[in-house]
Amino acid sequence: MKALKVSYYGGTRLWWLIILIGVLLVLGGFAYWMWPVAGYAVASQIFGWMVIVAGIVALCVAAGPDHARQWGWWLAGGVIDLFVGFMLVRSVLLSELVFPWFLALLFVYWGIEAFVSAAYGRSRSYWWLGIINGVLLCVIGFFFVEAGWFSNMEMVSFLSAIAFIYWGFTLCISGYAMRPPVADKH
Repeated sequence: MKALKVSYYGGTRLWWLIILIGVLLVLGGFAYWMWPVAGYAVASQIFGWMVIVAGIVALCVAAGPDHARQWGWWLAGGVIDLFVGFMLVRSVLLSELVFPWFLALLFVYWGIEAFVSAAYGRSRSYWWLGIINGVLLCVIGFFFVEAGWFSNMEMVSFLSAIAFIYWGFTLCISGYAMRPPVADKH
């Protein structure tokens, strides 16, 4: 009997791109954690460019010939990623002012997406991990709101490193789950 692999996102041949972006985000997060002196402006610019790349990958996944199920989430996420990324790289002053707010928007969106994914896959075992992921993403988003409200750059720097790392691991896990099933050679 064949094992049936059911996933919220479905399978795609571009799964390795998603893992690559995840690995880059994890490396960027650890680099920012290790060298916070690099500055708040540099972090917002680097994050802006990484968000642009992640948005392009999401649009490729949504628009590809073998696009994943629920491709609308990938399309919406890619458009939001591109908008946020271009706003961050457009102006250093603007990116410094709105960096925590944009990050809050992104993480709350990803948290809501995780809740919907968990509700969609309730028939799977471990569906509740999506709920935990959604709660963690929303909590990170609300911490960014607090950091932006108080203009606490140290808190934003710490949260940025955590966000890079967490987002990267989440993308790696999602990309691995999106691998197309291997056909039997019998």
